[in-house]
Amino acid sequence: MPKTATHAEAVHAAIEAMGGTVAVARALVEGGRRVDLEGLDRDAAALCAAVMALSPEDGRRLRPALEALLRQVDGLTAEVARH
Repeated sequence: MPKTATHAEAVHAAIEAMGGTVAVARALVEGGRRVDLEGLDRDAAALCAAVMALSPEDGRRLRPALEALLRQVDGLTAEVARH
């Protein structure tokens, strides 16, 4: 029987997925393409709500992944500002 993902595992997967989206957006911007980031704001808000619903212990375990995502978003922001 397949294992059911816990809420923390699902949130971690969402963090990773958003990181992939940010990486693609950054690559597009670096290539001179315009990107619409409106959906990213909405997804980030949903992700924040999901993180807040975690236990403090689970939240602490996800901190490195969240910090990595923040660095990716900061990089995208800087790249958008350059173009």
